[in-house]
Amino acid sequence: MSQRLLGKVAIVTGAAMGIGAEVARTYAKEGAKLALFDMRYDDLQTLKAELVNELGTQVLTYQVDVGNADVVTKSIDDVVATFGQIDILVNNAGTNVFNNILNLSDADWERCISVNLMGALNCCKAAIRHMLTKSYGNIVNIASVHAHKIVKGAFPYTISKHAIIGLSRSLAIEYADQGIRVNSISPGLIDTPLAKSYFDSCEDAEAEREKQRQIIPVKRFGQPEEVAQTALFLGSDEARFINATDILIDGGRSQVYCD
Repeated sequence: MSQRLLGKVAIVTGAAMGIGAEVARTYAKEGAKLALFDMRYDDLQTLKAELVNELGTQVLTYQVDVGNADVVTKSIDDVVATFGQIDILVNNAGTNVFNNILNLSDADWERCISVNLMGALNCCKAAIRHMLTKSYGNIVNIASVHAHKIVKGAFPYTISKHAIIGLSRSLAIEYADQGIRVNSISPGLIDTPLAKSYFDSCEDAEAEREKQRQIIPVKRFGQPEEVAQTALFLGSDEARFINATDILIDGGRSQVYCD
């Protein structure tokens, strides 16, 4: 079986669960060496054991708050010191903050922007410095269908995800002639632990799940591996002429009118 990422080094943020963990598994199966970032260090260690024992993957784990630029830089420098390079960065770390401007606290605004936007920016900045030394690198930023479809009550999450697409396109054009590609993925409703926690917070979890299911033209939620397969394609050399692009993975949700 061909391994599409053999010899590549990939950093995945928000890797402890959901989409990030599935990206890590998919990349490992395709031969990549991995550096996994997350605040949930125990969960990272569990994932590392799985990848090492089942696939023989070389894995580094770091407890990282991506909103802390100094910690991000030190961690990425350590990845390069250990593995010698960075080929792929997948910025998946994120947090849900859904509110409205009048009720939103300063702390929640700062948390959303710090993780969702500044986290990606910090990782891009630290990684690009190393990618430039080899004139090669692929960055995949995880945005959201919320960057395409405005939903009431989703402020400021929507702002942060619009900004991720802007960040991706800006960096993509800035460094295109220096061997670095930057693209983004906009998932819709994906069946992750984060989605489950949202439904569990509703008065009638199953009713809310069914309501959301019916809005999606394919009548189901997306699966983490469907996002991971797209991240694999964008991170591989098969996508070497794709740059400054956002790919929606939402079952057609963004094309449906729903007030």
